[in-house]
Order: sequence, then structure tokens, then C-alpha cells
Amino acid sequence: VTLVVPWLPMCDQKLVHPNAVFEDPEQQKQHIRGWLAARVEFEAKFDIIFYPGRYAIDKGSIVPVGDVTECVSEEEADVAVLEEPEHLTWFHHGMRWSTKFRHVVGIIHTNYLEYARREKDGERKESLLRSVNATVARVHCHKIIKLSDAVQDFARSITVNVHGVSPHFIEVGRKIAQSTEERIRQGEEGGSSFTKGGYFIGKVVWAKGYLELLERVKEYNATAALEDKLVMDVFGDGDDFKDVKETAKREK
Repeated sequence: VTLVVPWLPMCDQKLVHPNAVFEDPEQQKQHIRGWLAARVEFEAKFDIIFYPGRYAIDKGSIVPVGDVTECVSEEEADVAVLEEPEHLTWFHHGMRWSTKFRHVVGIIHTNYLEYARREKDGERKESLLRSVNATVARVHCHKIIKLSDAVQDFARSITVNVHGVSPHFIEVGRKIAQSTEERIRQGEEGGSSFTKGGYFIGKVVWAKGYLELLERVKEYNATAALEDKLVMDVFGDGDDFKDVKETAKREK
């Protein structure tokens, strides 16, 4: 098994992962292995190789530079799992992945149509991108797996949650639940870790749905009694945090 990872120039690394900047691929490879060792309970024995990439600020995406299929030898070109195959092949100009490999599975994560729709002349961009995505996915993949039906339709696709959840997250949740139950049994206040009912979780960028969220809150509060008006607390950060905050204030 070989994990194929984009290698970014230093200027792009500072934009994408500013808290971990690497001088060379070998340094990043050791970081990846160390990160994995702290999160899985087995030794992850696989190779790691890099392909050149650049970060496209306007798309918020890393795009390959050159033909990524050339990174894998003919002898090892058996099964390929492409994370976001449409994104990976928007600008692909080499051999078809489905020709180089015996079997290619594409995993669709992101609703790029929603991002396109929010840009200037969004309807036209969305329509164009829908066709491009469908075409490149059909050309390069034998099978498509969508993580959610929120994304567009693709030929030869099924919807399955295949990315799983790390057991460490489950264990953290289990410990918090046990601690909460113990406090409740002892009659302590604040027995529940969640005290405000509903939570909206997502990086603070408009594409995560903050515009729709603020619109719904405004609609609700317009007819709600004073004591029932919805108050929101947002924790975290994101590229649009300042704009979201100003919009929320302006709309009360």
C-alpha cells in the first residue's frame, strides 16, 4: 500500500498548514508517521510518496502539478483509491487513471457545486462544474463512493460512509459520558456537558451554511416572543469569521 501525498512549496505550506511547515518531503513523511502512531493502535506499514502540488487560493484546493499517475510504477498500478477524484483530475493531462490502474475507486467528499454557486455568476459556474465533475469522474474511475447524498450525482456511484471514526474519538466520548453520569448521580450542577440545546458545528466559512443559518435565526426571531428568541454562541474560527460576525450583528 502506498499513500500518495501532495508536496507544496514553503509559501503554500504556510497557507494550508501554517503550524507544521516542512523543509523537505522526508521531514513531512516523518511527521505523517508520527501523527498516525499517536492515533492508531497498530504500526501503519505502508510507503509514502509525494507529487508536486500548488494551493489554488481562489478554489481553496490543492491542485496537482503534472501527471500524478507517473508517480506510481507500472508494477504497482493495481488498485487506486482517489480522494476527491473530480478535484484531483480537473487539470489532469496525462494517462487516464482507469487505464493505468486495474481498478479505480473515487471517494467524493465535498459539495463543490455549493462553493461554485456562491461565487459571482454562480449559477453558470455551478452548471459548468457539474458537467466537468461528472465527465472526469466517469473517465477516470470505475466506481464512485459518495460519503453523502448532499453531493451531486455521479455515474456508477453508491453512497456509503467508508471513512470511519478513530477509536480514540469514541474513547474520549465514552470517558466524558461516564464522568457526566457520575456527576448526575452525585447531584452536582452542570451534569450535562451540553447546556444550550442545539449546536451548529462547522468551520466559520460561508460555504458551511452560515448564511442559511443566520437567515433561519432571523426568521425565527422575527415572530418569537421576547423570552423565546434564539441566542447563538459561536466558538472557533475560519476565513469568514469576521464577515459572519459583522453580518450577525447587522441583522441582530
